[in-house]
Amino acid sequence: MTTLANVDLMTAIITPFDANDHIDYEALERLTNHLLETGSKGFVIGGTTGETPTLSHDEKIELYTRFAQIIGGRVPVIAGTGSNSTAETVAFTKEVSEIEGVDYELVVVPYYNKPNQRGQIAHFTAVADAAEKPIIIYNIPGRTAVTMANETVVTLSKHPRIAGVKQCTSIEDIEYLVEHTGDDFYVYSGEDAQALSARVVGGSGVISVASHIYGDEIRAMYDALYAGDLDKAGALKRQLTPKMAALFMFPSPSPVKAVLNAQGYAVGSCRLPILPLNDDEKRQLAIALGMDEDALTQELVK
Repeated sequence: MTTLANVDLMTAIITPFDANDHIDYEALERLTNHLLETGSKGFVIGGTTGETPTLSHDEKIELYTRFAQIIGGRVPVIAGTGSNSTAETVAFTKEVSEIEGVDYELVVVPYYNKPNQRGQIAHFTAVADAAEKPIIIYNIPGRTAVTMANETVVTLSKHPRIAGVKQCTSIEDIEYLVEHTGDDFYVYSGEDAQALSARVVGGSGVISVASHIYGDEIRAMYDALYAGDLDKAGALKRQLTPKMAALFMFPSPSPVKAVLNAQGYAVGSCRLPILPLNDDEKRQLAIALGMDEDALTQELVK
């Protein structure tokens, strides 16, 4: 098993599709190697950015299996297994546990059902009790409609198979969780804008979308922080912040896919209900990213 120790920058990787809307594994391998070369030290496969809600059960199993083979143990792999059904999450988490090369499993707070804190503890405990590999709990209230309270995370952190949290709330919550959980519990921010501050307050790092495009810059920012050059780290973060925000100005992951397609990675479109960007949206995105106004409409690969 490849562990998350000393893994600061992880990419929540997109799922490439070909012209027939099938998963494009050649494009996935090419993109993965590029991300490894530009600073990523681990991956979440089958997360929100990977458009997992649009993937069938069989597609996810094949995706996770083939992605683990692409990685070949070079860095940790976290595979998404959560849903809003505890029974289905338990079953799928156990099934994915059998895939060689998947190191951790990402389990989201149940969405739509809106469980209270007791329900969330019961859900994650049931999944962790049945899991064969460590799980990362995923707190993203903007998509689930409920927030996992800090004390709930702290309680769950004591379970031997709950290894960490992907936290998409405030930096103050990151601080609290770092302070009140054990040193062996990984606290990642799922917000690109918190990439620097999460490390400064003792978090493990960031699970990033922007690293698809700005991996080198995020890596340089972290390297400057570790070297004690706070001025450089801060300057890099100030340059990155508006670009990170721009990648979410339209429904994700359509902006990231638009940029990757323009860069020649041929990752294809999104699946409905997420639409690809139209030409006007591409121009708006290019301007927000500081690119030529027509840079994204003149894609290298259609």
